[in-house]
Amino acid sequence: MRLHHVSWAAVACAAGLSLSALAGPLDKTECVAPAKPGGGFDLTCKLAQGALLDGKYTADPMRVSYMPGGIGAVAYNAIVAQRPAENNTIVAFSGGSLLNLAQGKFGRYNENDVRWLAAVGSDFGAVIVAENSPIKTMQDLVTAIKADPSKVVFGAGGSVGSQDWMKAALTARAAGLDPKAMRFVAFEGGGEAITALQGGHVQVYSGDASEAEEQMKAGAKIRVVAVLAGERLEGKLAGVPTMKEQGYNVQWPIIRGFYMGPKVSDADYKVWSDTFAKMMATPAYDKLRAERGLFKFALTGTALDGFIKERMTAYRQLAKDFNLKVAN
Repeated sequence: MRLHHVSWAAVACAAGLSLSALAGPLDKTECVAPAKPGGGFDLTCKLAQGALLDGKYTADPMRVSYMPGGIGAVAYNAIVAQRPAENNTIVAFSGGSLLNLAQGKFGRYNENDVRWLAAVGSDFGAVIVAENSPIKTMQDLVTAIKADPSKVVFGAGGSVGSQDWMKAALTARAAGLDPKAMRFVAFEGGGEAITALQGGHVQVYSGDASEAEEQMKAGAKIRVVAVLAGERLEGKLAGVPTMKEQGYNVQWPIIRGFYMGPKVSDADYKVWSDTFAKMMATPAYDKLRAERGLFKFALTGTALDGFIKERMTAYRQLAKDFNLKVAN
């Protein structure tokens, strides 16, 4: 008897099945990072890759592929239109992706066209200045802008309507200033903005807390004036007051997570959702997340779907408030 030597491939061919039909959702997994290597999407995929392998949820390392374009727009369109039923593929997204989606920057698709899988961590907005800046508090910043708006230039990764621009606009509005009068310089990414900040080309950067922490570790001469969180953060930024503490009620959580194609079966989607829920409840996952500068924020399945829908409503309202294009 040599039955145990017959390959599954031979069985599949004899039965007229494709190999992909036999593959489970956690076999030969792929994470699509909708950007070039490096940056937040790559970090999100690498977090899932490491956590799934370390926890032995997958037998082989998840493959990370890159699909840059439009802060997620190219990947979103590709998954919905060309790869809607891939049960072993997940795609990284961020709050910035949702904000662009709310403004119609993803084309004809909206938040109902994918299956939202898991939120795996969060970051928060931050008001950042150069280490030698005279601006040490939010009141210092507001005073400087009121004295001469032309001398306080905000730098950010992304153009008008982007996540960084929105953080700067909300900061200005909370301080009673007209966001349209705000001087703003768009950079290709946060790294360029921080370089410009240190060079004195801009005076304020509306970036992210974890990004600032990583840059300071690497020797960047910058200082965080405020974090846009509901309460003070843990770790190295624990001494930085929130915007609310300083009298300006602005919060900007930055969710990071994954979605899947719209035609992935309920059964396969549940396998992924249950796996992420189980994985994110472990101390080992908390350690990996913290090492990547992300704060605890874990949602899966229907709870995440509800959260996404709420955020999209809020983002559409924000876009209207600032006279930006809004998607239906």
